Amino acid sequence: MTGSQPLILGEMPSLSKLYVNAAATAARRRVMGTHTGTALPDGSHEVRGVRAGVENLTAYQHLVGETASDTLPAGFIHTLAFPLAMSVMNRDDFPLPLLGMIHLGNHVVQTAPVLFTEAVDVSAWAENLRCHRAGTQLDLVAEVRGAGDNALRWRGVSTYLAKGVFLPGIDKSSAPSAPVHFSTPDPTAIWQLGVDTGRAYAAVSGDFNPIHLSVLSAKALGLRRSIAHGMYLASRALADVGAAKGEAFRWDVAFEAPVFLPARVALDISTGQDHRGWRRSDYVAWNARSGRKHFSGSVAAL
Repeated sequence: MTGSQPLILGEMPSLSKLYVNAAATAARRRVMGTHTGTALPDGSHEVRGVRAGVENLTAYQHLVGETASDTLPAGFIHTLAFPLAMSVMNRDDFPLPLLGMIHLGNHVVQTAPVLFTEAVDVSAWAENLRCHRAGTQLDLVAEVRGAGDNALRWRGVSTYLAKGVFLPGIDKSSAPSAPVHFSTPDPTAIWQLGVDTGRAYAAVSGDFNPIHLSVLSAKALGLRRSIAHGMYLASRALADVGAAKGEAFRWDVAFEAPVFLPARVALDISTGQDHRGWRRSDYVAWNARSGRKHFSGSVAAL
C-alpha cells in the first residue's frame, strides 16, 4: 500500500448500492467511451470499530458447516471486509469494470482469533495490476486489526480478473500459464449444491452479485446459469479441514472453473506436514460427473 492518506468511511458500504452504482458506471462508460485510466487508485479505504452480528455469524456457520463458536471463521472475516474492498473497485478512477470480474484466488493469513464481541478496524486497497492470458488481473488487499490494540489479526489478498480487458502499458511477460492436467483422486466428501446455493450465501455475506442469484440474472451477464460464490466454496472446504488448522494459519485457494448450480461437487482433503514439520492440509474439488477441477488450495499452521 502507498503512503497516501486513507479514506475513512463512517460505516461499511452497502454492497447492493455498490452493484447498482457499478451497473450505472458501466452504462455511462459505454455511452461516453471506454475508460482510459491505466493506474489503480492510490491509498486505502478504512472503516473503524466494525462489529459482527451474532445472528449473521450463526447463519454463516450453519451454512458452510463451521462449528458453532464465538470465534469468527476466516471466511466470515472475508465477508466483513468484502464491502470495503468492493468500494475500492467502485471508485470512478478504478481502471477496470467491476461487473463481470472473475475471482481467481485468495491468500489469507490469520495470526490470531477474532471474537464476535470484539470491534475491529478494517482497511482495503488495490495493488499489483498485471497481465493475464485472458485479460488484466489485480489484487485487492484487506486487513483486519484489533480496534483497541491495532494488532493485525487477519490479512486477505483476493485476486480478480477483468476478462477480455487489456490495458495499455501492462507488462505481458507476467501472464500465468494455462492450468495443467488434473487426475481425480478418491473423494473424501461429496457436496450436493442446490440451485438456491448462491442466494443462501448472499443472504449471510451480503454479496448479491447477479451472477450468483438466478438463471436470468446470470444470463444477463453472459453466463448460462448462476454460479456458486467462490468464497462459499473455499469457506466450506476450510470448514471441512476443521480444527486441524489451529488458531493461526495460512489459507490459500485457487479457482479454475466455476460451479454452475445446481451441482454435485467432489472434494478430497489430505492432511500431513509441511517442510517445517507443521500441520498442513491440501484440498481439491471437482465436478463429480465430468471430473473438471473447480478449485484447490491448502491450509497450513503458522
